Amino acid sequence: MSYVLGLDLGTSSLKGLLFRQDGVLVGEASADYPLLTPQAGYSEQNPAEWRQAAHKVLKTLVSEHEEIKKELVGISFSGQMHSLVLLDESNEVIRPAILWNDVRTTKQCREIMETAGDRILNITKNVALEGFTLPKILWVQENEPENWSKVQHMMLPKDYLSFWLTGKYSMDYSDAAGTLLLDVENKCWSTEILSTFSIPQEILPTLYESSGEVGVITEALKKEFGFEQDVKIYAGGADNACAALASGIIQEGAGMVSIGTSGVFLSFEQSDKVNYNGKLHLFSHAVKDKVYSMGVTLAAGNSLSWYRDTFAPTLDFGELLKDVGTVKPGSDGLLFTPYIVGERTPHTDSQIRGSFIGMDTHHRLPHFGRSVLEGITFSLKDSQEMMETTAKRTFTKIVSVGGGAKNPDWLQMQADIFDSTIVTLTTEQGPGMGAAMLAAVGSGLFPDVNSCVGTFVSYDKEIVPIQENVAAYKKIYEIYKQVYGATADICHQLAEIR
Repeated sequence: MSYVLGLDLGTSSLKGLLFRQDGVLVGEASADYPLLTPQAGYSEQNPAEWRQAAHKVLKTLVSEHEEIKKELVGISFSGQMHSLVLLDESNEVIRPAILWNDVRTTKQCREIMETAGDRILNITKNVALEGFTLPKILWVQENEPENWSKVQHMMLPKDYLSFWLTGKYSMDYSDAAGTLLLDVENKCWSTEILSTFSIPQEILPTLYESSGEVGVITEALKKEFGFEQDVKIYAGGADNACAALASGIIQEGAGMVSIGTSGVFLSFEQSDKVNYNGKLHLFSHAVKDKVYSMGVTLAAGNSLSWYRDTFAPTLDFGELLKDVGTVKPGSDGLLFTPYIVGERTPHTDSQIRGSFIGMDTHHRLPHFGRSVLEGITFSLKDSQEMMETTAKRTFTKIVSVGGGAKNPDWLQMQADIFDSTIVTLTTEQGPGMGAAMLAAVGSGLFPDVNSCVGTFVSYDKEIVPIQENVAAYKKIYEIYKQVYGATADICHQLAEIR
């Protein structure tokens, strides 16, 4: 029996998932690492902590599953997107990695768009936002020239682990698409963008397909972990691309809604020719030559956590939401907008803030709880609506993962608001499983991703829209869409006071 390992490098921890070739999960291990916040708006991590976490996870899995010393055929990765890792000529880390959720680069984003905004959008299919990698590079150029002068290699977090395991510099197309440096159509680094912003192409890694073989584990690490055979290392993919793969989002009409701290509405796209004019992200998929579009709600699960912590801190989520099903769609005239930390899609607005609209004396905890769930889902529907109107997308199924898949009332709301059949996964392992699947395809255990998905991915619940609720939500959603315009100026004035 052959085994594959997926390493998922997240923002707070690294998780390793060990699968048999028949798609059965046989082992898992994780290790945490700290988040560094040297000042407000800064978010950093020390790449050495990632390497130590990966070492611990591998040691644990090998000790608990001796058979993989002979039968592990491949390792691949999923990882947090955009975060900037810089190495010097000795391959030492120059400074802590600047993470995807770091917001220090507003000035650099403005400079990018003023200098080459149309070309950036045309070449990369995205606009400059604080999360992307290019603004972080410009920040280092402008604020730490002594560090920039040392840079010999640039990579993203998961690629640092690949370098540690193989000694080779690599990046896959799905992660490269989030740097604002990739020519998406031609699948190469954009010489025009690199030249415009004085970035030497020599510092960029070799590009690979997500299931492409980067190399084999070094002899030193092979000996240390006790492997008796060469273990091949595959490039891997961005966390959202791997999550989509692990949810079976590999064909037209398939969508995914993922609700964690933030929320994502993601759609498979057959071609990169679709033009969202930067209002949605468009990234290369982990599936060869395919792309996916994605909208982001900054505070999805975070809105629910804030609501619980503020209004009912003694209740767990099950108790908090147990009566929301007794409230009719629309929460008896109560609307919530989940803009508590600003918003990304469709309103790129760091100063907008959330609101409850329509409160009166008869509203109680279940009304507020349901309105929070509805508001989060309406915000994600904003992305769905753009996909349907711009790309004429029709969703035959939407896979729900994360917190939104754990509550039956919320699942029904999703089906009704999205007006689509919602399905859940039998076992939800997320990006780490997608990474393992890439290793399985790359190693030849499967001829293609379709057959791999057929073995690894299975679906559980299927929730069908209730047409009466669909009709009600269509009216309520039209009202919801008016709230941003009605409150934006007020929120911006309040921001000046803050």
